[in-house]
This record gives sequence, C-alpha cells and structure tokens, in this order.
Amino acid sequence: MNLLVWSQYFWPEQFRINDVVQAISKKGIKPTILTGKPNYPGGEIFQGYRTLGVQREKYLGVDILRIPLLPRGNSSAKRLFLNYLSFILSGYCIAPFSLRRRKVDVILVYATSPLLQALPSIFLAKLKRAPLVVWVQDLWPESLEATGFVKNRWLLWIVERVVRYIYASATSILIQSEGFRPFIDRLVKNKEKIFFCPNSSEDFKALDALSTKRHKIAEDIETHFSILFTGNIGSAQSCETIVAAAEKLQAYPTIKFYLIGSGSQFTSIALDIKRRHLTNVIMTGQLSSEEMPSLFAVSSALLVSLRDNSTLSATIPSKLQSYLSAGKPIIASLNGETARIVEEAKAGLACPAEDADALAEAVLCLYKMTPQERSLLGENGYQYFKAHFSSPKSINTLISYLQKALPENDTGEKSACFP
Repeated sequence: MNLLVWSQYFWPEQFRINDVVQAISKKGIKPTILTGKPNYPGGEIFQGYRTLGVQREKYLGVDILRIPLLPRGNSSAKRLFLNYLSFILSGYCIAPFSLRRRKVDVILVYATSPLLQALPSIFLAKLKRAPLVVWVQDLWPESLEATGFVKNRWLLWIVERVVRYIYASATSILIQSEGFRPFIDRLVKNKEKIFFCPNSSEDFKALDALSTKRHKIAEDIETHFSILFTGNIGSAQSCETIVAAAEKLQAYPTIKFYLIGSGSQFTSIALDIKRRHLTNVIMTGQLSSEEMPSLFAVSSALLVSLRDNSTLSATIPSKLQSYLSAGKPIIASLNGETARIVEEAKAGLACPAEDADALAEAVLCLYKMTPQERSLLGENGYQYFKAHFSSPKSINTLISYLQKALPENDTGEKSACFP
C-alpha cells in the first residue's frame, strides 16, 4: 500500500504521528509524509529548514515532502490564522505538483488542529482517485469555542459548514476517543463510516530508563514526592488550577509539582507562580522526548488536567497513553472520558476539572498511601495500557481501517490484509 500521510506537523516536531509512521512502515506499507516546515511549539522555523520552497528529506527511511508555511510566531490569533492558512494554500497550489509522479493508494489525514488542513487533501484525493481517511484528533469547530480562540457565532457557523464538507468527502472517519462520536454524529449523514481508532504510546515501563537521556531536573524529581505534568501549557490545560492546588499544599515541603512543556500560557503561569511566591512548582520548559522516560521513572505520580468544558471532556489527551504505559499513579483533574478511563483502569485518582481544592486533596490522598498501594495503581494502569492502547494493537487497528478504505479489486475482494 502506498500511503500518503497528510499532517501539518511531523518530526522533528514531537507528535504521535511520528511513531505511527515508523510503526506502519514496518508492516509492509510505504508511507510518504506531506507536511509543513517544523516550527512547533517555539514558533520559529527550525534550524536547517527555510520558510519558502519545497524541501525533501527522509525520516527513518520514510520520504518526507515539506511544503511552505508561515511560522506560528508568538501564537497570537493573527499569526496562528496565517500559519493555518499558509499550509492550506500550499496544500492546494504546491502539493499536487510535488506529488504528481507519486502513486497514492490511500490518503490519511492526521487531523490535529486545525482540521481545515484537510481541505487540500480532498482535492488531491480526487486527482489521485484515492480514498481519504481522516483521523480526528481534535473536535472542530467545538475546540475553537472551547479554547476561546474564536467567539464569533457566524464564524463558528462557517467553520462548521466546512467541517461538514470535510467529513462528507472522507471515505472513513477515525476518532481517537469514543467521546467524539456524538459530536461528529451530528455533522455526518453516513454514521457507519465513523470508527474508533485510539492513539497509542511507546511502552515507557519496558524502556531501560537508565540508558535514556537524563535531564538534570531528574535528581530533584527523585528526591521529592513529585507530581509531573507534561505537554502543552495552554488555555485548555487549566494549569492555573495546578498552581492554586500547589499553594494549598505548601505545608508539605516534600510535595512538588513539575510543569514540563511550553505553550501560549507559559509566561502567565510563570508569573502566577512568582506572584504567589511558590517554591513547590517548577517549570522546566520544553524537554526532548528522549528525556521523558527517565523523568517518568523517578516521578511519584503523573498529572493530566483540562478545563471544565464539554468538548474538552470528550477528548483523550495523548499524554494519557504515555502516563498509563509508564506504570505510575495518575491524577486526573478533569471531567469526562479521561477521568472515566483512569477510574475504570483503577490507575489513580480523578477529581473535577478546575477544582483546586479537590486536586490538592487528591495529591494528599496519594501522598498518604503506602508505596505498595501507589505501586498497585501504577501496575493497574500499565495493564490497562497493554490491553487497550499498546502500539501493536493500535497500529493493527489503524491498518485494518486503511485496508477497509481501499476500493474493491476486480474480483470484488479487498486487497490482502497486512500482518
């Protein structure tokens, strides 16, 4: 199968699609990546790349085609709009020409925000006469409203009409959370083409943490009862709730929160910590994926948080799979699907979104448990990960849906399944 993976973001940017491409390329599939110039999350084009022109390179033997886009800069609304629009325009004007001699059997859109990035892939799918599979990672237009990025009702209505068109044009729609189904159901006439395809993660517990890259902060994490939050620090993550909970726990000097990542709210959260004179919250900034296994290994618990919003409650942050695979207790400061999974797996404690008192109580509850009780929570999460989110299982599920999207051959049968 000649698979075109359409994604605005790809290596060296740190997104789950990097691991997916590596895994499917070992299953007899020949992927080609159509992506932009790397600039996330810092907002500037990475060293070695240029804004203009088409660049070609390889990632672990996989062909990458990079089309021009304007970098996201300081992530202001204007810069983000131009960043999104430039990728769409390049997708229409440059991608078809750059792919003109390349055979494409299926197009897979890795649909993080913005979902509108899929528009040019519809045009390309018609040119190549290839089925289009959209793997939805974020709900649109709901996420625009949930994050406050767009508040104008007319603009949200227009985006919804475009999203309906994208879904109608897709051969298959894959959703990373069952919580997405009711939102997408209302936008799709043919509901039989919607399939659950969860994200996966590498098995962090199985990794030899001692052989991985170790950041200097690991020693501090190891010597405290450490609560790690990793990933984007934006409006959706409600990191201000974490800071407020930390203020309530200052009487416990061994408890420390570590915010590992960056995002649009990084500066405001750092100022909030300074204003409250907190010494039990450490912000490290963005760290490399190679450093995460050693940090997970020495942590006491892992924290995932989101704002109180029905759209956000439907999603499963990709960090959840990584947390489960690390075999550490999880604190879920949010509502909805992720809280349900943590409770169902008996992998940790869940508390309501944006409730700093409840979060502080959950941390204290975990802190007062015996090491054996905490270890059991971590092991429960790890076993749940292997049963539901392990990479081989998720990759096989994805491949089966890609295979199902292929047109029938002359004998009326599907092409042979990949292992």
